[in-house]
Amino acid sequence: MDQASEFVVATRAALAQLSALAVQYSFSAVGAIVLLILGWMAAGLISRWGHRGLSRIHGIDATLSQFFSNIIRYAMLVLVVVMVLGQFGVQTASVLAALGAIGLAVGLALQGTLQNIAAGIMLLVLRPFRVGESIETGSVTGTIVDVGLFATELRTADGVYRLAPNSTLWNVPITNYSRLKTRRNEISVSIGTDRDIGRTQAKLMALASGERRVLKDPAPTVYVAEFDAGSAKLTLRYWTKSSDWWETGRDLTRDVKLAFDKVPGDRQPEQIPDPQVETRDVTGESGPPAPRGADEPVTQRT
Repeated sequence: MDQASEFVVATRAALAQLSALAVQYSFSAVGAIVLLILGWMAAGLISRWGHRGLSRIHGIDATLSQFFSNIIRYAMLVLVVVMVLGQFGVQTASVLAALGAIGLAVGLALQGTLQNIAAGIMLLVLRPFRVGESIETGSVTGTIVDVGLFATELRTADGVYRLAPNSTLWNVPITNYSRLKTRRNEISVSIGTDRDIGRTQAKLMALASGERRVLKDPAPTVYVAEFDAGSAKLTLRYWTKSSDWWETGRDLTRDVKLAFDKVPGDRQPEQIPDPQVETRDVTGESGPPAPRGADEPVTQRT
């Protein structure tokens, strides 16, 4: 009889304790659900605010603003999850320590990927090149198609698709052939020393002045670059728009060759052994041209 009474008392105590725990955790569960809903909504709202705010900043790429807004959203969601776990009595300090350890392990495992992301952020912020511009680095040459956080898409001169990791484009010298509006070009002509240099200079100037794509300011010039015992080298230097650089050099080289092959009224026309185009940019350094946003050979020979 006494054992039955003790069993009944123990059962009632257990049921009372279970009901108390159920009430306690039911409130915790309701609070966690409400916290999750509010946190999810707040994270999305703040993320959108951040995206709109970053989009208004001059020089911030749309991809970059979206990336930072996503980081804000995910950081807030992680904070909400930690707060929800705290509602059930979980030690949040241990959770944060575990998340830090996991983040460190993931960072070490994805070191190359994170390096590409960091390089992509710098490329999107500093913008050494934009979509449609032609660039050259030590290992990559082509026209920019798209700049992403992980890699950059390019199109080569022969129409080949190329995907370059951002780390290969960052922290290396980049030559952008499309950024400046004008570019300089030179055409070198070799003639015999017995020919009239003044008349040759006048013909070259007439050809440059007659080409509509050659800029008047700075004006084209012709000068004697060098000479030896048997020949003299004259150089025609002119400026043109970057978009017209390649076609102008190609057409003007052809016109120079045709003009000196046969000149009406000349008994002994000047002989040009090998006229050629030598590329020089606005800084005076040699480099390959970039016509229509694509790369082309450095030298043309007629």
